[in-house]
Amino acid sequence: MAKRKPKKFKDASSVVGAKARQNGMTQPGKYDMFAIAAVALVVAVCVVPLTAEISTSGFPHHKHIVLRMDEAVLTVNNELDTEVVVSWMSEHCYQCLYQQLGVVPEGSRPGQPTSVNFVVSTQHEITLQLNSTPVNLELCTVPFHFGEHGNYSLWVKNLNDSSVVNCSLVTHADPVNSYIPILVAFLIFAGLAVVFAIGKTILGLDAVKAALFRIGSSMETERLINSELGSPGRTVTLTDNILPPPPNPSKRLRSLDTFRGISLVIMVFVNYGGGRYWFFRHESWNGLTVADLVFPWFVFIMGTSIALSINSLLRAGSTRCSLLRKIVWRSLQLFVIGVFIINPNYCQGPLSWDNLRIPGVLQRLAWSYLVVACLDLLVARGHVDILTTDTWWSPGLDILLYWPAWLCVLLLEIMWLCLTFLLPVPDCPTGYLGPGGIGDMGLYANCTGGAAGFLDRWLLGENHIYQTPSSRVIYATRVPFDPEGVLGSINSILMTFLGLQAGKIILHYRDLHRSIMSRFLIWGLLLGVISAVLTKCSKDQGFIPVNKNLWSLSYVTTLACFAYVLLVLVYYTVDVKKWWSGAPFYYPGMNSILVYVGHEVFEEYFPFRWRMANNQSHAEHLTQNLVATSCWVFISYLLYRKKIFWKI
Repeated sequence: MAKRKPKKFKDASSVVGAKARQNGMTQPGKYDMFAIAAVALVVAVCVVPLTAEISTSGFPHHKHIVLRMDEAVLTVNNELDTEVVVSWMSEHCYQCLYQQLGVVPEGSRPGQPTSVNFVVSTQHEITLQLNSTPVNLELCTVPFHFGEHGNYSLWVKNLNDSSVVNCSLVTHADPVNSYIPILVAFLIFAGLAVVFAIGKTILGLDAVKAALFRIGSSMETERLINSELGSPGRTVTLTDNILPPPPNPSKRLRSLDTFRGISLVIMVFVNYGGGRYWFFRHESWNGLTVADLVFPWFVFIMGTSIALSINSLLRAGSTRCSLLRKIVWRSLQLFVIGVFIINPNYCQGPLSWDNLRIPGVLQRLAWSYLVVACLDLLVARGHVDILTTDTWWSPGLDILLYWPAWLCVLLLEIMWLCLTFLLPVPDCPTGYLGPGGIGDMGLYANCTGGAAGFLDRWLLGENHIYQTPSSRVIYATRVPFDPEGVLGSINSILMTFLGLQAGKIILHYRDLHRSIMSRFLIWGLLLGVISAVLTKCSKDQGFIPVNKNLWSLSYVTTLACFAYVLLVLVYYTVDVKKWWSGAPFYYPGMNSILVYVGHEVFEEYFPFRWRMANNQSHAEHLTQNLVATSCWVFISYLLYRKKIFWKI
């Protein structure tokens, strides 16, 4: 294997640091108790930051080595009479080339090894490869998952004075447990949930109610018990916060706003950093992390709300032409807001069109909303309650009645498949779905995303798409790639339409809870089977792997499967059994556009961010990100109490 120059990475998210270091509140009647206490306790959480300094003075030629998050120190001791080249490859890197970590000179004399220190990543298991330089002969490979801030030594020597090379790894200092802050945060929020569940039960007792009636007025007490704890009897408009409320109020499904709020809260948390844990960041290429779940769920529930909103507005007497104008205008607003959010140059003067990024999250929401809302507007019926249900085809009524929309979506999906697998891409294999870079043994370094990347660069230009995709972290890609690009928008339409189907089920089987939940589960099972076939139940070896960057077909079917199952759980607990009011997620779900735009615009301001005492501590990052997220939940609650909703 030819020598490769050491890679240099700028931040702690790099897989291996390749630089070798040689020798060296108000009254409870006014506000929701859950929201207030959650924010207060999260702000109070201060886990002692993890130290980032390791002393290696107990070993020859070692000095203090300052480590960042997700790093460990590895000392390679070479007793051979030849130089040793140390290379590495991440377990998460599929069919990748080894990358050179550094060179360890030959031993000075027998029993006196030459030692060189390296900083290695602890996020994933890596495989170390040691080669001798004269003939580039592989001496050994060592797979190992290093622990954060651990101290390790790798000894390379001849076994019993023979030509057989032995590589042995020794742990000198145990790593720290970087997951303790997550456990602490989980226990705090779980404890809060238990406390307020008990509080709700106590407040529901007749004796407590009577005591509260004697203390205050009956009206204020009823508001405390019912409104603040989410009484199921509360009725507001059945719509989402994109379409306006119809004139005739109807019972609102709290589960939909709760589902939207769950997606939004997790999205805000991971956008703020997620404590700098790798599983709260987007997967480098194929596969799923927590961060990869939430955006498709938000798109899904938007589709569900479209079905309910358009039906409600048609029942209220709105014309299809007037609704079409509103849909187009709101889509344009979303798109423009999205462009301004991801291009903050407007704070420094006119926008620089030379590097203006065009795709983005709100832009994709705008496009998906426009297409799916227009399709539904063409086929929607204002009075589904008068349709016959005694024919043989009535079980498929929620699909057959809207077959033109289904046909359009299927044609769009065929277009995605044809463009993805048949479009010729210069200097790349047709149908390529890989990350490029060092993936696929470095054969297609500039082919990141295949047809999807090519179309974005051709239609929008390299300077107008995302410049630092997640594939750079592990696959060391060099070309720009946008995860919200043009081709992936087709599959976001499919995701929205699958959410629309959930809305159709609710409309056609209203108040028949068993029928609604059973059909949700059937759709979840069907989509899960499709995902299993497309992926062959593997991460990288399927026909179409699950890939958030590409918004692949299997990614959509897998996340839609999860969405249907989660919607069943939320619907059952919130709207059927009424065990849970949906708090605190219900409140940001009612003001989703405001929360999303606000968290992007004010990300760098206090109290959402502050100067940390130790910015290489998972504990301090997690505390900051949880406080910021909780602040937005509390803000959304205050806006809910004041009946302030931003609708576009």
